[in-house]
Amino acid sequence: MFINTSNHISGTIYETFTNIKNYFLLSKVNKQLAKENARLKSSKNYESEIIKIGNLVNNIAQDSLAYKYTSALVINNSINKPFNYITLNKGARHGIKPDQGIISINGIVGVTLKVSDSFTLAMSVLNNRWSISAKIKKNNYFGSLVWQGGDYRTASLTEIPIHVNISTGDTIVTSGFSSIFPEGIMIGVIDKFSRNEGDNYYTIDLSLATDFKSLSYVEVIENSYRDEILKLEEITEND
Repeated sequence: MFINTSNHISGTIYETFTNIKNYFLLSKVNKQLAKENARLKSSKNYESEIIKIGNLVNNIAQDSLAYKYTSALVINNSINKPFNYITLNKGARHGIKPDQGIISINGIVGVTLKVSDSFTLAMSVLNNRWSISAKIKKNNYFGSLVWQGGDYRTASLTEIPIHVNISTGDTIVTSGFSSIFPEGIMIGVIDKFSRNEGDNYYTIDLSLATDFKSLSYVEVIENSYRDEILKLEEITEND
């Protein structure tokens, strides 16, 4: 009872402080939204994508059944520790559960960990204890995204064989192999890579798309088929 009360008080304090801070950030947020809207409309593919909408209706309907999104505000966030966490101002009464993916307008953020009635504690990408399946967008070779500490702007992509063709600037996205994130969510771009003598895999450093230093609004992703997928995969584990 004491712990639950303490968490509620802490969450309320974080939320109040963040609401005051974000009042002064409204202009910046609006500029970001306007910039993103302009970028999408000025894209060379914009008109061709509009033309394709009729053909994509069925796919979009299917995706909307699989994934549901809940917007939330970040009310506490750490970036300088080995194990970094994020607190959101939404909880169980808003439909949020443990093990749901979190994204920002720019890319992946983390995964929900513990949920109270009104708040959620999430594990950030900037956490040594967590990794996620990721792939190189141009050729679909996949590996694991890991954060090994230090700079909040960078992470590592592991398990990419040396025979794979990679280049600086290659886009890295979610592979869709987990039931947490859909396929194709932006993660970052390759900043640099190397190969040590005798190694079978590259050492790859990524520039993360999400700026965790200025993280504000996020979306929590619910995979409607997660339980069904996990139950099916348990069959192979038991075998």
